[in-house]
Amino acid sequence: MCRFMVYKGKNEILLSELITNPSHSILTQSFDSRLRLDRRRPHNGDGFGIGYYTSPALGPEPCIFTSTIPAWNCKNLSRLASKTTSSLIFAHVRATTEGDLSESNCHPFSYKRLMFMHNGGIGCWSRIKMRVALSLGEKWFLGVKGGTDSEWAFALFLDSLDRMGCSPDKGESEGEEGQEGRGFGHTVLRKALLKTIERINAFIADVVREERENGNRARLAEAAEDSRSLLNFAVTDGESVVCTRYVSSKTDEAASLFFSSGTSWRQSKPTDGKGGGAAEAEPGQRDYVMERRDKGSDIVLVASEPLTFERNNWVTVPTNSTLTIHNQTVMIRPIVDEFYSPDPAHERSSGFAQAKGQTVTSGRALETGKVEEAILGREAGERFDRKGLGIKDGEEEVRAAVRRLLVA
Repeated sequence: MCRFMVYKGKNEILLSELITNPSHSILTQSFDSRLRLDRRRPHNGDGFGIGYYTSPALGPEPCIFTSTIPAWNCKNLSRLASKTTSSLIFAHVRATTEGDLSESNCHPFSYKRLMFMHNGGIGCWSRIKMRVALSLGEKWFLGVKGGTDSEWAFALFLDSLDRMGCSPDKGESEGEEGQEGRGFGHTVLRKALLKTIERINAFIADVVREERENGNRARLAEAAEDSRSLLNFAVTDGESVVCTRYVSSKTDEAASLFFSSGTSWRQSKPTDGKGGGAAEAEPGQRDYVMERRDKGSDIVLVASEPLTFERNNWVTVPTNSTLTIHNQTVMIRPIVDEFYSPDPAHERSSGFAQAKGQTVTSGRALETGKVEEAILGREAGERFDRKGLGIKDGEEEVRAAVRRLLVA
């Protein structure tokens, strides 16, 4: 599974302040992912991508930079991030589940002003891929260049948007109050994303139903076991952002997703007692904190894993919900379908997400001050330092060597 991060700010920020400098940045997560439990393939090293919006004078389309080089070993990423600013940024590090190692399979994907990325996997993919392809309009079918289920999901999203009467080519729709506005509007983006999920679920349900009608118990059991999808999506039109945390199951937990909001994102003061300034720390070793001086949300971050170890900075997005960022306001709404439960005490199992290399955390873990344990997922008996950051014997030396490769 992959990791992604979204930044939506009132003001522009240097990409390095999010992507390379923090001690648990998206770059660090490419080789040291604390919520990734797949020890067979513990790294997110199958390429990466960043997408960001520039000055309106340069057009509404995002700038996309992707590479099959592991993020921790790409000098160009560090060079670009240290000299580029934006107020809306997508970043993604990949651990391949579908599709080979190629730039065409690296997220984020884009079309005109739209940008899209995914963490998770579509259930019964080998069985529904043809159905997905045949359901698309010719334009969106021909637009798929890679081999990932994620890009086909983006094609489904574009097709759904088009069928709603909002052409992805036009890049704008009626505003919330009937006024023509920039972008499609968060309501339209959310409806199209929900329709994408609905269509994926329908394709899978057809496969399971056909196996049941065929009477082959073994194939039916296989299809039923493979029918669950992990659909953590993020989409933006350059104005609003909509994310989902979703699993097509009523008994399983979704892959992790968090958000943080505040008035400023800055390096925290050093606490090692050595008297050195925060800026003296090397990239990848700097601790950051989200400050909140008032009720405003000048900055909103969404991430598969928290970028800081400050437990009060991060809130868990509920399973089977959408998170919308519009005018720097965060709105969370449930996804009401056959997998929705209105019971706030409804319990879900983490087994499926863990089997896919993910783990899950509940809001309760954050509220009770156990974010370090939730992030680290470490066994008892290990030593802890740096604000609860778990370090195995010898692991810090390996991480330091990777950092030296990055900044060399």
